[in-house]
Amino acid sequence: MRLRWPAWTASLTWKALAFLTVICCLLAFFLGTLVHVSVTHQTVEQAREKVLDKLERASEAYEAGEALPRGAGLDLPGLPSSLRDLALRGRQGSQVGDDLEGRPRMWAARPADGRALAVAMDYRQSVETITGLDRAIIGSSVLAIGATLLVGAFAVTRVTRRLHQTARVARRIGAGDLDARVNDPRNRDPGRHQDEVSTVSGALDTMAGTLQGKLLSEQRFTADVAHELRTPLTGLTAAAELLPPGRPSELVRDRVATLRRLTEDLLEISRLDSGNERLQLDVHPLGPLAERAVRGIGATGTPDPASALGTAPATEVRIVRDAHVETDRRRLERVLGNLVANAHKHGRAPVLVTVEGPEVTVRDHGDGYPAYLVEHGPQRFRTEAGGSKGGHGLGLTIALGQAEAIGARLTFHNAPDGGAVATLALPEYGGPTTCTEEDTPGKSNAK
Repeated sequence: MRLRWPAWTASLTWKALAFLTVICCLLAFFLGTLVHVSVTHQTVEQAREKVLDKLERASEAYEAGEALPRGAGLDLPGLPSSLRDLALRGRQGSQVGDDLEGRPRMWAARPADGRALAVAMDYRQSVETITGLDRAIIGSSVLAIGATLLVGAFAVTRVTRRLHQTARVARRIGAGDLDARVNDPRNRDPGRHQDEVSTVSGALDTMAGTLQGKLLSEQRFTADVAHELRTPLTGLTAAAELLPPGRPSELVRDRVATLRRLTEDLLEISRLDSGNERLQLDVHPLGPLAERAVRGIGATGTPDPASALGTAPATEVRIVRDAHVETDRRRLERVLGNLVANAHKHGRAPVLVTVEGPEVTVRDHGDGYPAYLVEHGPQRFRTEAGGSKGGHGLGLTIALGQAEAIGARLTFHNAPDGGAVATLALPEYGGPTTCTEEDTPGKSNAK
């Protein structure tokens, strides 16, 4: 099985601190080992010089037949066996070892008439010096590692904080806030040197500015084209009405009406893109609003708010549980009307509109939404490739834009047994539920 690390270990801060910890520990280990070996070697050499000097004096006293100095003697008790064997082989040497009572001693021995002439010196102070040095090395290493980690955490946190800010701005731009900028101080001051983070944030700001300029130019172009088309379309509509009755006249009027609806859709999209439209909020029961939106769909399956001559063919409104929502009625009816019209135009009957609480579902029984729409949402002027029914991809785009304007969430998916499903979720109103007569015919209010 592959070892899975906790999610927090993916953080750049954790990785940087772990790297600093490993480096500091390695440096402390090598430097501490170097100091320990150097001091220990120096201490041992100093003790060895003293004990060999004492052995030399003891040897002179032994040869002169004088009394041996204190701590010297033949075959001293506690003399390490390896040092005794060395002396018995006719060689001189020294060694650190414990005496019979376990105290550290520096021993030295040389041959003397077939025996080992040995001397011993107290080595406890040297051992305590080395032990104290080791403790000091460990303590100073811990303090140095701690201080390095604190400084490193401060430095890395500053970098990661700037990276998180850049990521937040990037997400805001991706969500549609084209005015979002990082505005790194290093980029505003030409005299300051830029680091990698400021370079990335500067590139993001430049990209956002370029993208905003292109989108604004596209929005202005769409709005200008739609406005310019309205004047000739008005004359063309009046001229079409003057044509004599007949099939050619009907075709001309139908195409003129289609072009007029396209122009109105373009104008509505440009208004939604500008984000300057004002909402007219009021509390409404959702069920009657859904029924009104379905009644506003003409026999051709296109939104026609002026037409209320009957419901669209094979459109069923099912109210499982009604709820009151605070919304802009006109915009909500526009969203539902476009969803029902799209279901009739690109799907197959029956079309079912279900109201369950503050959620409305529009479903048809056709081939379902194309994969790109389910994954990325509707895109203007793009329809399913090879589709048998025409379209400009504006109806669902307008529905999505109007849903966002009223604070609703519109999602698209396909039913497991076939058919396209659009779900509109609105925030449920929890206050007093006083409604207008137009929402509930025959009643002045509903609670």
